[in-house]
Amino acid sequence: MGTQLALLFDNSRTRKARGAFFTPSELATFLASWAVRTPKDRILEPSCGEASLLLAAGRQLLARGGRTTLVGLDVHEPSIAAAKQLLRDEKLRADLRVADFFDEAPEPRFDVVIGNPPYIRYQSFSGKDRAKAQRAALAQGVRLSGLANAWAAFVVHAASFLRKGGRLALVLPASLLSVNYAAPVRRFLLDRFKAVKLVMFEERVFPDVLEEVVLLLAEGEGPTSRFDLLQVRDLEELGSIQGPSGASPRPWTPIDADDKWTEALLPSGAAGIYSELASGVGFKTLGDWGDTDLGMVTGNNQFFTLTATQVAELGLRESETVRISPPGSRHLRGLVFSDRTFDEMAREGSRVYLFYPDKDRPSKAAKRYIELGESQGIHKAYKCAVRSPWWRVPTVRIADLFLTYMNHDVPRLVHNNASVAHLNSIHGVTLSRGNRELGADLLPIAMLNSLTMLGAELVGRSYGGGILKVEPKEADLLPMPSPEVLEIVGPDLRNLRSQLSRLLRNSQLAEVVRSVDEALLVGGLKRSREDVVALSEARNMMAARRSSRAGKTPR
Repeated sequence: MGTQLALLFDNSRTRKARGAFFTPSELATFLASWAVRTPKDRILEPSCGEASLLLAAGRQLLARGGRTTLVGLDVHEPSIAAAKQLLRDEKLRADLRVADFFDEAPEPRFDVVIGNPPYIRYQSFSGKDRAKAQRAALAQGVRLSGLANAWAAFVVHAASFLRKGGRLALVLPASLLSVNYAAPVRRFLLDRFKAVKLVMFEERVFPDVLEEVVLLLAEGEGPTSRFDLLQVRDLEELGSIQGPSGASPRPWTPIDADDKWTEALLPSGAAGIYSELASGVGFKTLGDWGDTDLGMVTGNNQFFTLTATQVAELGLRESETVRISPPGSRHLRGLVFSDRTFDEMAREGSRVYLFYPDKDRPSKAAKRYIELGESQGIHKAYKCAVRSPWWRVPTVRIADLFLTYMNHDVPRLVHNNASVAHLNSIHGVTLSRGNRELGADLLPIAMLNSLTMLGAELVGRSYGGGILKVEPKEADLLPMPSPEVLEIVGPDLRNLRSQLSRLLRNSQLAEVVRSVDEALLVGGLKRSREDVVALSEARNMMAARRSSRAGKTPR
């Protein structure tokens, strides 16, 4: 297949499969102008694609009167062919070849490593490819988990090709700041380099990619205890920060290098207030209150969850179903999931029952439904195929509270007053014995404060469409008012319950938060209203960052 024809068939799906997202020229120019400083710089782009970054770097070299010393690698042969032609057209000489960067032995002979590493999700990044990447990172003393994306090992391996004092300029997912698997990479960067600068964007810069990006600019010989952060709106604003009137970077020092770095995005005043309050006696974590667990995994909700009408039509016994909170979390916008809520949803046709026949003696009606599932191939789904019998869903303990973990606005805690089971579309929180009554009663209200909501933005992860996702281990870190504080402010919060429930039904979350802030942070913890406003504005800023990608207005 010729080069042009091969590129014609290299569509967005095939590029995505190998993690290739081509770099906008404005971004490439910015990275190259920062990284290339002398006419003698030797430059490597380890995943060059069609060489937009090498082209920008070559132009910088020529502008400094240098002879081009460019090396580029990529696994995709048509892209290498196109890159060669592009550089020839610009009269730039380069050594370009088809190769897997993780097959290359470290060779610290480059002044600059510049690149946009492949972004391949862990589900597709497996087997020999994953093992190879992990070995490359381990060779530099960095042990990565099996969940790590390809870019994490790429960062570590790329640094091993730099000469002493060299410069690393990379386009990375913004998850560098927040995901747990990137903690070893965050520590490595502070250990390896003398200066680390991060450039963040408020808006998306890759039209076809929902993931936010951050620019990593690292140089010199470490270690350092801090990094510098610059925030710009978009690519147009990016070019202005290098001039004499450009914005100054804001330094930030993590308490622990392994910690998430998302707190660095906060305005300095709000960051101080947040740290002081979250670590003070007035706040604990959700993990201090109890345990957060995943819900039941059915393998096929359409089959295993049933309406009241379906249960009756199938002729199932009462003992062959389990009452559940229906799939999803849209119905969990209030403070309580009660028996009344369950009954109303049942009458409305929601899937409030789980098919759960006796393991050894299913009724004739249950057997008929099982046979129907097998005729539809339900038993071949992965989660069904690995359990015996396939139609018996493993249950979880009945939670005291439900936690919504995929949210456009904020996570919600909802009291499970109906004592129903839950699916994996929500988390369950089982409170410790001493905290059960108080927590079930007041945490759903008390968590709707500006500090906890800001904490959710910091411990959670931003996903495509502006969704904030909070996994169980992250939920355990959510700052929550302590039992001692809730005992003090409990009467005030209980007096607000009816009013807040009405406001939540009308989607007036901001009004709810203002009321809870006044009772909890101002009245209970004696914080100034100015401090509370700073927390609220910081939360709104963080929510706006993730919502802007989806064209939504945060509430």
